[in-house]
Amino acid sequence: MDIYKQKYNFKLFLIFCAAGIVVLSIWYTNNLAGKIAYEERKKAELLASAYKQLNQADENTDISFLFEVIKNNESLSVILTDEDENIITWRNFDSTRVASNPDYLKDELKRMIESGDPIQIEISPGMYNYIYYKDSFILIQLRYFPYIQLGTIALFLLISYIAFSNTRKAEQNKVWVGMAKETAHQLGTPISSLMAWVEYLKSLPESDPNMYNEISKDVERLELISERFSKIGSKPAFKEVHLSSGIENMVQYFTNRTSEHVKIIFNKENAYEGNLKLMPTLFDWVLENLIKNAIDAMEGKGTIEISSGEEDNMVWIEIKDSGKGLPRSKFKTIFEPGFSTKKRGWGLGLSLSKRIVEEYHKGKIYVKSSILGEGTTFRIKLKKN
Repeated sequence: MDIYKQKYNFKLFLIFCAAGIVVLSIWYTNNLAGKIAYEERKKAELLASAYKQLNQADENTDISFLFEVIKNNESLSVILTDEDENIITWRNFDSTRVASNPDYLKDELKRMIESGDPIQIEISPGMYNYIYYKDSFILIQLRYFPYIQLGTIALFLLISYIAFSNTRKAEQNKVWVGMAKETAHQLGTPISSLMAWVEYLKSLPESDPNMYNEISKDVERLELISERFSKIGSKPAFKEVHLSSGIENMVQYFTNRTSEHVKIIFNKENAYEGNLKLMPTLFDWVLENLIKNAIDAMEGKGTIEISSGEEDNMVWIEIKDSGKGLPRSKFKTIFEPGFSTKKRGWGLGLSLSKRIVEEYHKGKIYVKSSILGEGTTFRIKLKKN
């Protein structure tokens, strides 16, 4: 199992665990709230019984206990009404608001009527009073508690994840820059040696000019690769580049070095013919990586079509191949370091391309479309000057 499959499975496991914790927390809290609501209903029924007995008491009845029951209710907000919903008495409401707003109790009663059934008190045959009550403040808090708690935890985890990701990204950037510059440094010595050997070949009378000219081109290519690595992490140096000319040069370079079974076509019709501010050395690297990946995907036989255009103040470049295609699940992971569908290679080409386009040129590179067995289309989007 590759590292990205393991990473996906681990994320899936964490999501299921988090969902389980959320469901369990909400279920337990709601269960506890239900028990408290039941106890509050019983308390309201006890109050109803006290009011009923108080109403039916005569001068010989000891009503001190009934008053004690009513007095000890300090958490449950209740309103006692007659059959016509006229308020007789109330308890545990904000007395300041009751005094300042004549409609306050009426509004509270209306909400109570809408929210639940009242408790009926038979005052005398055919005559009834009703007790309305609402959930205590503690019960209301308890109902919302899991959502507040989980929201707070989620916010903490999100902030922690962002901080961790930024730290990891900064560390990765340092590693990238260090590796790139070290690679450029290591390439310097053998390239210098090769350049010296090319000059020596040129001095030999029996040397074939075509041979050392081709070797010179390949040495120049190695110099270009070394320069690319040396520019990773350096301050961007942009130049005005004619986009179509740059694409044509890249097409010509690969056409001369690729099998005759591979056709590389640049669709000049409707192509963008303006200039763009680019880092030529690095941006050519992006095009090179995409074309090389396309050739590998076609396994040495097929057609690569390159096109460009503009829309909404953006310039786009598309590279379409007739290769084996990609599943949709790989559209994003293909740009991650180490991902590769080939047995050889480090899987860094597309990752570097993404960094060059998005971090240096502030553009976008992505898989526009892909059909298994038919091919893949990559798109680059850049801002116009």
